Amino acid sequence: MIQINNITKSYVKGKKSIDNLNLEIRDGEIFGFLGPNGAGKTTTIKMITGILNPDEGDILIDNVSIQKNPLEAKKKFGFVPDSPDMFLRLKGIEYLNFLADIYEIPSDIRKQRIEELTKKFEIQDALQSQIQTYSHGMRQKIVIVGVLLNNPKNWILDEPMTGLDPKSSFDLKEMMRKHSREGNTVFFSTHVLEVAEKLCDRIGIINKGKLVFVGTYEEMKEKFEGKGTLEELFLEITDEL
Repeated sequence: MIQINNITKSYVKGKKSIDNLNLEIRDGEIFGFLGPNGAGKTTTIKMITGILNPDEGDILIDNVSIQKNPLEAKKKFGFVPDSPDMFLRLKGIEYLNFLADIYEIPSDIRKQRIEELTKKFEIQDALQSQIQTYSHGMRQKIVIVGVLLNNPKNWILDEPMTGLDPKSSFDLKEMMRKHSREGNTVFFSTHVLEVAEKLCDRIGIINKGKLVFVGTYEEMKEKFEGKGTLEELFLEITDEL
């Protein structure tokens, strides 16, 4: 479970990028976080993961404060950032072993997990090459595999399907469904509203730093008296502000 309590963040004095945000992402659900460019999605995610500190408020990961106990809180989630361009000079296998060392995954378990996940995402043959030689899609895959090695309870994914081929995108969505069915939390942002409509149990829409809607797709249609797709409702909601 992820609890966001009264979060405020400003990059420029007097202008709030995130304005008193309150949100609870429950165990056992896939939660889609939507918004226009610059709405505050990535800033929110960076505060959830401890990359940025809020000016006000607190964020709890399974009841552990990311501000007060950052190391303990970070052990409770896996994070896929919006850019996979990191540790580019490491070989794929070096990167995965580096992450496995951080999370103290035993050698027998890590070997099995690396074999299973790299085979699923079809990058097992690239593990001896440096990540800088990978395509964007392959970099996205190696980052996802690294996050899933530790099988974290809470998945925090910022545009996770960007660059993935159709098979890998399908596999990731099935893994997200399975993870939530097992009582875990999946929180992800996306601009692909068709994916959010089909995949999410609940949806949150942020615009200009403020949360303008939280609920199911059906609740959204009822509240805004809309009969269209999520994309049409999203455009209607964000255009009204």
